[in-house]
Amino acid sequence: MKVTAIIQARMGSTRLPEKVMMKIKDKTVIQHVVERVKAAKNIDDIIIATTLNKSDCIIQEEAEKLGVKCFRGSEEDVLARYYLAAKQNSSDIIIRITSDCPVMDYKIIEKMIEKFLVYNKKDKIDYMSNFDVVPNTFPRGMDIEIFTFAALEKTYKETSKKYEREHVTPYIYENIDMFKIRGFMNNENFSKYRFTLDTIEDFRAISTIYNYLYDENEIFGLEEIINLVKNNTFIEKINNNVKQKKLNE
Repeated sequence: MKVTAIIQARMGSTRLPEKVMMKIKDKTVIQHVVERVKAAKNIDDIIIATTLNKSDCIIQEEAEKLGVKCFRGSEEDVLARYYLAAKQNSSDIIIRITSDCPVMDYKIIEKMIEKFLVYNKKDKIDYMSNFDVVPNTFPRGMDIEIFTFAALEKTYKETSKKYEREHVTPYIYENIDMFKIRGFMNNENFSKYRFTLDTIEDFRAISTIYNYLYDENEIFGLEEIINLVKNNTFIEKINNNVKQKKLNE
């Protein structure tokens, strides 16, 4: 089965515009995300899914520089963007990654793909996530969803609510009677930490993490980040007042 990672990205972020092209260690945020996804095994293709807006031409150019595919579609109907990108690419399994996760741990992606493929073969599961469908144990910024093209197509054809189309997967995990769902949990609970990029405070926190870890290991993972933050508690305080946006916001 063809496994495709689709990374959604746009320049028009409401809280931190143009964040995907901000530089950390002389690389754009989207480049860091792509490099981390490329490091994961069992991924056949990577697509950056952006909008048709003129301002997002720069994201298409960046995708070309990084050697990954780019699909352009609706800005507000992100579900349609995912569906059409996956369909055009003949994808069987889709990994949903957002471009605001520049410290994403590729090892988590690998483990989840392995588990998903096993469960899909055995139980025909439709969807797996490491947040919300189970008690959250991963920090924000390590969010991963994996689902079948069949589940994506059913969602695309049946759902009409704005938040369901904007956030791609709520229709799946809110309808457990229609889809077979599995969660993925970490051995330790690190959900109190925030390593996603949504505000300038987040950018400062993530940049600080990169300043400490990147030169020694460019694809550093969750274990290194947690050890760093535990030994340098000021890092956590940089963005601990930032509130995660809810689905309907």
